[in-house]
Amino acid sequence: PSRLGGPWLLGVLACLLLWGSPGAWASYLRRSSSCMPIPHRMALCYDIGYSEMRIPNLLEHETMPEVIQQSSSWLPLLARECHPDARIFLCSLFAPICLDRSIYPCRSLCEAVKRSCAPVMACYGYPWPEILNCNKFPADHELCIAAVSTDENSSSRRMPRASCKDCELEEASTAREILENLCANDFAVKIRILRKNMTTTISDFDLDPSRVEVLKHGPLLRTEIPARLQQWLDIDATCVHNIMRGTHAGVFVVSGEVQSDKVVVNKAYAWQKNRNLHQAVRRWKHHRCPEQVG
Repeated sequence: PSRLGGPWLLGVLACLLLWGSPGAWASYLRRSSSCMPIPHRMALCYDIGYSEMRIPNLLEHETMPEVIQQSSSWLPLLARECHPDARIFLCSLFAPICLDRSIYPCRSLCEAVKRSCAPVMACYGYPWPEILNCNKFPADHELCIAAVSTDENSSSRRMPRASCKDCELEEASTAREILENLCANDFAVKIRILRKNMTTTISDFDLDPSRVEVLKHGPLLRTEIPARLQQWLDIDATCVHNIMRGTHAGVFVVSGEVQSDKVVVNKAYAWQKNRNLHQAVRRWKHHRCPEQVG
C-alpha cells in the first residue's frame, strides 16, 4: 500500500522515490508555487518534523500571513487533544511538505480525526468545515499520508477523546463547600492516578487499584467503580490532562455523574497539602446531605 505512516516523513520520501515522473501536477507546482520556511509564528506546524512548506498550500491559502491567521484558529482544538494525529492531518493541508508532488492526507486519517474532533467542535457550535470534507481525500491504497497513532496491538483500547465540559482542579475555600459538592454528585472517590508515559501526544493514565477509597457510590456498585474510573481515564483526555498538570502521579478526590454506560467527572481536588479537603473527607462518614435529612 502507498499510505504514509510513522515515521511518516521518511515514508513520504521513500514513496516519492518509487513513484517515478512527477507529471503535470509537479510542473504546475514549479510554475505556480514556492517553498518557504515554516515560520515560528505558525504555532500549528512549526517544528512538525520538516522545515519547509509549499505556498499556496492545499487549502488554497496564497500568502504566509493568511496561512498563519487561518491555522491559528485550530490551536484551541489541538489543545483539547481530541486526536493524537490531528496536528499531522491539519499540517499536511496548511503546511504541505515541499516536494515535487502534492501529498494529501488519506481519507481514513481524515475520518479518524473527524470522528474524534467533530463532536468537540460541535460543543462550541462549529460544524466540521466543508474544506475538510473527507470524501475529497484519496483512498488508503493511493499515495497519501496515513495515521501515525494506529496500533493494531491495542485495537481493543478506546481512542482518548476530549470532553465538551472543562474539568480543572478545584480550589475550594472551605470544607463545607467540598461537602456540598459531594452531596450534589452521584459518586465521590479518592484515587491515585499514574501517568504511564511522558512522550506521546496524549498520555496514558492508570488507576492505582490499591489506592481507591469510595466515599460515595450512588447508583454504582462499589466493585464496578474502579473499572468505570479507568474507562474515564482512557477516554477523557482533556479532563485527566488538566487534573494531572504535567505530574507523573497524584492523589485526588473526584466526584461526578453517572451517564448511561460511563462516568463523567465534574470536580477534582488534589489531596496533597489540602487541609480543607482532608477535613471534609474525615467529616464525610458522619455527614448527612440535605436531601437525606428526615
